[in-house]
Amino acid sequence: MPTFVMLTNLTAEGVKTLKTNPGRVAEVNREVEALGAKVVAQYSTLGQYDFVTIIEADSEETMARVSVEMGSRGTMTSQTLAAIPAGRLAEVL
Repeated sequence: MPTFVMLTNLTAEGVKTLKTNPGRVAEVNREVEALGAKVVAQYSTLGQYDFVTIIEADSEETMARVSVEMGSRGTMTSQTLAAIPAGRLAEVL
């Protein structure tokens, strides 16, 4: 299954939402799954990004749907990267 890395920054609205409802992170992850993708791992990070999320989706189109839906809410911005396991890269080279 294709793997993607989503690098997320909260907007001011997103920070307010998280502060008043810390459980919102788990709710969003369930919403991602309802869109056809699976959250494999998620980390809250310090530095350039607020969250790093590893997501599996059956296609780039599914991942694009997830990215657009999550971004359309105005609570976050993100960059999404396609990820290839390092061992697989060695196989294809």
